[in-house]
Amino acid sequence: MARLPYPDLSRPDIAPVAERIKAERGGRMLNLYRMLLHSPPVADGWRAFLTSIRQQCQLPGRYRELAILQVAVLNGADYEFNAHVPFALKENVTQKQLDAMRAGKMPEDFTDADRAVLACTDAMTRQVQVPDAVFAAVRKHFPDREAMELVATIAAYNTVSRFLVAIQVDHESK
Repeated sequence: MARLPYPDLSRPDIAPVAERIKAERGGRMLNLYRMLLHSPPVADGWRAFLTSIRQQCQLPGRYRELAILQVAVLNGADYEFNAHVPFALKENVTQKQLDAMRAGKMPEDFTDADRAVLACTDAMTRQVQVPDAVFAAVRKHFPDREAMELVATIAAYNTVSRFLVAIQVDHESK
């Protein structure tokens, strides 16, 4: 159960931001955003930032989703992992690979690029600093912009997972 109640979305200070969020999310209001709406400016900034990470970057979606899923595993953010499974499946991450990742294992059939993404994610999430060899592996597979977007994605989703876990945001109802 969440540590804070979800605010009333019809409140005049919340409703305009709630409508923007719903419009961008196909009419849905995830519990993550419901919780963020305690502070409409934070919710709106979060929406804009995470939309840029998810929808406006050149980093291929497979690598974005692998990084997000790994952050979720490392930080114990089941909500985040579950929310991104459908996106990962659309980006050709297999159910077998997802199951291995959820169990904290490296799927055997991952490519060198996949492994570089996960090593960078592990380093940033566990110790913040990324060893030169780990970043060099990223650079072998990604041009400057995509390498930067990978790092930004890992940083952003560490923020997401830590928020979700700290406040214990409830999983979505089926």
